Amino acid sequence: MQAKSPMYVLIASALILVSIPAMAGPPFFTDDPAPVDFKHSEFYIFSTYDKAPGGKATALPAFEYNYGALPGVQMHIGVPFVRSAPNGESSESGIGDVEVGVKYRFIEETDTTPQLGIFPMAELDTGDSAKGLGNGKTWWRLPVWIQKSWGEWTTYGGAGYVINRAEGQKSYPFAGWLLQKDVGKKWTLGGEVFARGKDTVDGQSTTLLNCGGYYKFTPDFNLLFSAGHSVSGESHTVAYLGLWWAFGGDEKDEKKTSMAPGSDRWSLAQR
Repeated sequence: MQAKSPMYVLIASALILVSIPAMAGPPFFTDDPAPVDFKHSEFYIFSTYDKAPGGKATALPAFEYNYGALPGVQMHIGVPFVRSAPNGESSESGIGDVEVGVKYRFIEETDTTPQLGIFPMAELDTGDSAKGLGNGKTWWRLPVWIQKSWGEWTTYGGAGYVINRAEGQKSYPFAGWLLQKDVGKKWTLGGEVFARGKDTVDGQSTTLLNCGGYYKFTPDFNLLFSAGHSVSGESHTVAYLGLWWAFGGDEKDEKKTSMAPGSDRWSLAQR
């Protein structure tokens, strides 16, 4: 097989880091602090899209599973199958970097105070970086998230830091904030602003505006969608489309998850 040029690897790596789920809060990049309920589960199957000046990157399909292992504690894993298509080069596809993490909410929401939590994640070096399908080294994302709801409105956001020591990459801060509203019994719509620092040696700090939401077929089965574009820094057009299921726990319990109603996800993600 013909070896890829260093420029190919650099471009492909940058695309993957921008658009593969380092999964935040589907279907947005900003996440929330709400874990899945104890002994409950949620499952996503989704696709992501990112078009940049250097080419396109997609995840199709990608999978995410979350489980409420303890009260206030959620275990998380995400597995993407990705395609990298730099301009002027042949495309490559295969499994990307697998994501694992633990969400922990240490302050619960009350009528007067917001909930607060952390969601540290590791992006494992499972994708082939020589083909532009992975980072080339395991990296970490360390965020703090806050959320408050009132009536039909929910707002959440936070900030954190990525530690990435792979060749050509940089560690950087990120932050995001989202506002969403329940529209009737079926729709939840919202918008976010999400910003990250310079994530590659030759990159730029970037800010995106993203709009989307979800449609509730049933309380435990939702359609998720979003689309957005950068407003400063590197040019990116991004999109997310997925399905979400909730299940498990005591059938007598009311099922409350980080998604319905009023949750989130860039990772696809915060790169």
